[in-house]
Order: sequence, then structure tokens, then C-alpha cells
Amino acid sequence: MNNITKLLFLLLIVSNTAFATLIATVDSKTVELGETVTYSLSISGEKVKKPNIQRLCNSDVLSTSSQTSMQIINGNTSKSYTLSYKFLPQKSCKIERIEVEIDGKTELSSEIEIEVKPVSAAKDLDFTLELSSEKKELYVGEAFDITLTFKQKNDVGAVDSEFTPPELKGLWVKKESEPKRYQEDKYTITKVVYRVAPQRAGELKITKAQMRVASRNSRENSWGAWIPTIKWKTYFSNELDLNVKPLPSGVDLVGNFTIKATVEKKEIKANEALNVIVEVQGEGNLEDIKSFKQNIDTVAVFDEKIVINGAKLTQKIAFVAERDFVVPAFTLNYFDPKTKEIKTISTKEIPIKVENSKATQELVVKKSSIDESVEVKTRSNDEYDKLNYIFIFILGLIIGILTMFFKEKIKFKKNKKSDFTDNQKTFLMKLLPFKDDLEAKEMIEKLEAKIYSNQEINLDKKVLKNIKNKYKIE
Repeated sequence: MNNITKLLFLLLIVSNTAFATLIATVDSKTVELGETVTYSLSISGEKVKKPNIQRLCNSDVLSTSSQTSMQIINGNTSKSYTLSYKFLPQKSCKIERIEVEIDGKTELSSEIEIEVKPVSAAKDLDFTLELSSEKKELYVGEAFDITLTFKQKNDVGAVDSEFTPPELKGLWVKKESEPKRYQEDKYTITKVVYRVAPQRAGELKITKAQMRVASRNSRENSWGAWIPTIKWKTYFSNELDLNVKPLPSGVDLVGNFTIKATVEKKEIKANEALNVIVEVQGEGNLEDIKSFKQNIDTVAVFDEKIVINGAKLTQKIAFVAERDFVVPAFTLNYFDPKTKEIKTISTKEIPIKVENSKATQELVVKKSSIDESVEVKTRSNDEYDKLNYIFIFILGLIIGILTMFFKEKIKFKKNKKSDFTDNQKTFLMKLLPFKDDLEAKEMIEKLEAKIYSNQEINLDKKVLKNIKNKYKIE
């Protein structure tokens, strides 16, 4: 009786499978880390809405493919589809049910368990990928090296490869070295060094790097013959965990530095530019150093952009003065991660002699007393001297009147031009909300070019008036 029950149950399963319109399968339920899995959906029906599958088992779908077939049985035509999705699971997981709309009905696929086994612990692996760091605990801004090492057996050929670098979130990549390749025992080793610095405090994780390698393989076809194929496998590196500590309050720099300042000469002429070169060398976050420009009374100071070349920072600063002055000391505060101390370094002051310098003069007012008992003698009032004085007075008066007249005229023109420009700017601001209109847009472009680029553009007064009336601009 039990055997009959089992037989009926088996027939029921086979019957359901035979009439099923949606079947989910995988090419392998147990894989090694780095091996891909192909998930397939077999669908039967006339009208099929294909599902949009982007991820499986919390992994991105690497590639998709589809096949369509037709069968005619006793004059009836039936269609079937096979949708395949290739993905790379990184740990054991479950493929959830997939909804597919078939002939107006929603069907659900079955769940499938995938087991991912760790890579074999054998020493002679064909390929290995490793991340290593010289430091695990460090400070914000402290530079350090991360080394990526890829090893390949000499007797193993790779047809193709695809490299995915690790994610360096929270880290600033200062430099990436060129790949260095060399032989060691029976391996070809390739190394890449990343010079990085953490941007924030806390726990940082450097994710796994990936190397996807295509190797030659073979498989048996339906006729029993072995045919050459290409097999892809992904190799993962380890992850790195970093503990990043904040810098002490009031300090932005971390590392170990030296500083010096040099001048071309210590004697210059008045109003001659003196160039001072400030150099900072050392290991640390040079990119966070601000300009060394300082304000000095009676001296004009001009600074150029800071230039960083490897472990050296350079800035040129020009000083222009009319009298003797002193180039001030340039100071740098930083945190030394080795000694765990805040250190201060500085240059020495440099006195500069200015030739023909203008000494600062003190204004002295002298009072003159007049003895009232002394009689003031006047010149003779001859007629010739009177005429000269009158002529000089009249000439000075005329020149003064003409000068005032021309000054007022120039000032009036400038004010008129300034008012005209201000009016144009006001009109431009009022016109901006209508920039989506083609006519307004053209006028905005002309006004911007005329006002801000000083281009000689004649504005049509009629067009201006029409635009003002159209948009009701006062």
C-alpha cells in the first residue's frame, strides 16, 4: 500500500512538472568562491512579460541571454523561452521566488539554495590576490601605503583578465604607482602601491579587490566529443580594516616636516620686487598647507599659487617697499604621529635694505612771532607792478573757472554713463525671470556681454521698448 502511495505521489509531481509554465534552475548549486552561477528561467506561454532581474543573491547580474523555441503538435503552436542570468555569489544564499506574467497570469518560480565554499587552502593556487597595509592605526591626514599583490603561476596561461580595484571610501588617493612586475620562484608577481590618506576619523574598511581571469578549458558536447571553451573565474583579495584617530585640536597637519625661506638678495632698490621662496619638505598632508602670505605695514605683498611636487612644497612671495623692512618668520605647526607631539617649526626673519629709501618724515609746524613794534616795510607801489599783479590775478581766475567747468562736465558724463550702466543692470535683473522666452533670452545674452564683457553691442531701442511693454517692466 505504501509503495502505491509513493508511486501516485511521484506521478503527481511529474504531472505537475510536465504542465508547469515556469521552471527555475541553476547550472550548479554548490560553487567555490569566485565561480559564477547561471540562473535560468524556462517559460512556456503565448504572451510572456519578461522579468527585469538586476541582482540575484545580493550580487549584480553580470550578463543575460535568452532563447526562444516553437513547437507544433497536432496543428497547435506553442512557444517557450529560456532566460539565463549569470552572477557571482560571494557567500551562501537563497535565490528568492521570481514573478513572471504569463498569458495574463502571474506565476512564481521556486526558491533555490546556493552554497558557496571557500577557496581551497592549497598552497599552489594558479592565481592569488592580496591587499596589505603598513599601518592599521593612524590619524586623519596621515599618509600611508596600501600594496596590491597579484601572483600568477608561470605554467598557467590566462586568455583574458578584468581587474576591479578596491573601494577606497573615506581615503584620498595621493598617488598610484605604475605596476611593477617580477619573477619569484614559479610565480609572476605584479605589485601596485597606492599612497593614500584618511579623510575622516573612525573605522574605515577597504573592500576586496577582484581579478576576473579567463582560462582555457574543455567540455563534452552532446556527441561525446571534447571541445575547447573559455572558463571565467574571479579571484578576491582580503579586506583591510583601519582605525583612524582625530588630530589634536587646533592642528590640521600631520607628519614630519622641515621649512626654509630664501631670498635672491638682501639689498634692493625702492619699489623693486623682492622674491622670497618658501620651501616645506617631508612626509605628510602637504596639500592642507595654506598660503604663507603675511600683511606688513608699508609693504605690498603678493603670493603665487602653492606648488607641490612629491614630498616638496614651494611657494613664491613677492615684497615691494619704499623703505627698509624685515621679511617675517614663516611658521608651521604640525602633529608628529611618531612622538605623539605637536611641533612648531619656523624660518628666521630676514632684514632687507632698500636703497634710496624714503625716510618717514615727521610734520613740524613752526610758529613765527612778529614784533608789533617793528614796522613792516612795503614795496614801492609803482604802476608797473600793479598792472602785473592785476594781470596775474585775472589769468588765474580764468584758468580756475575753466578747470572747474571741464571737471563738472567730465563728472556729469561719468555719472551719466554710470547711471546708464546701472539702469541696464536693473533691466537685466528684471528680465531674467523671462529667460525661457526666445526674445528675452537673446536680449539677456546681449546685455550680459555688453555689461560684464565690455563688448561693443548696439541695443535696438525699439526692441527694448517692445520687450518692456511685453513683460511690463518699468
